[in-house]
Amino acid sequence: MDQRVSLITLAVDDPDRATAFYEALGWRRVDSPDGIVVFDLIGQVLGLYPRAKLAEDMGVATEELRGSGVTLSYNVREKDEVAALYETALAAGARGIREPHDIFWGGHIAYAADPDGHVWEFAWNPFSPPGPGGEFQWNGAA
Repeated sequence: MDQRVSLITLAVDDPDRATAFYEALGWRRVDSPDGIVVFDLIGQVLGLYPRAKLAEDMGVATEELRGSGVTLSYNVREKDEVAALYETALAAGARGIREPHDIFWGGHIAYAADPDGHVWEFAWNPFSPPGPGGEFQWNGAA
């Protein structure tokens, strides 16, 4: 198995609301089948899928798809971009969890939840800057 994640699917209660949130962040959707909204990312895809339909596909109760402790991280090139992105997310309908702040390992981070509660970390990591195409590079190596 290759070390990669090809598709990240978020269970959402209201696909229209979730789509509007990500579009307000400046993301552009791509053509996709009815019932799922897709955004191409750098090397991956983010899909928004109705929570009830995902539960049905998995054969579990809808309630099992609430909360997980997973965060989605968006790393930026400059420290001041964290605050700007955090404010953009709040204006788009995110719930602020923790305002931008310096963190013990030398970076600067903030946390916000999208309208369905999926937690996003906005981070500046001076040791792992995004590559030329925006790709994440742990410790600066692709």
